[in-house]
Parts: sequence; C-alpha cells; structure tokens
Amino acid sequence: MYQIKLDKRVEKELDTIPDKIFDKIKKVISSLKDNPRPLGVKKLTNQEHWRIRVGEYRILYEIDDKEKIIAIFKIKHRKDVYK
Repeated sequence: MYQIKLDKRVEKELDTIPDKIFDKIKKVISSLKDNPRPLGVKKLTNQEHWRIRVGEYRILYEIDDKEKIIAIFKIKHRKDVYK
C-alpha cells in the first residue's frame, strides 16, 4: 500500500473545488493507495509525472515505487492545470 503526500498548494486548491467534484477527487486519491496506476491514468510526456482525470479536473502526481509514496503536486481544472 502506498502513502499519499499532498503538497501545501494542493491543500489550498482543494478548498476552491466544488463539493460535488471534491468528493469524487477524494475517492480517486484514496484509491491511488492501492493502485497508483489505475485504468485511465496517463504518464506525462518527457516527465516522471502521472495524470488522472476526474471530470473536468486533473490530478498530477509522482510515484516513488521504492519508498511507496505518491506525491500529489497539482489538482486543477483542465484549462489551468498545465500552465
């Protein structure tokens, strides 16, 4: 089982997300503990980062298989996430 680490910026970003989507995001983050590369996840080009979609939002994270840590560093609307 992997451990989830949230960047401080992510904690602030979560406060701005509507409640309906927030609950879905919480479930997806929780499911990453058991499977950090679920169906639908994509590896970002030329980076060691991964992306998973939750409606119009994207969760960007890194996986450290050695230490069993998932570091989530960005959760934003799809129009803003890659800026």
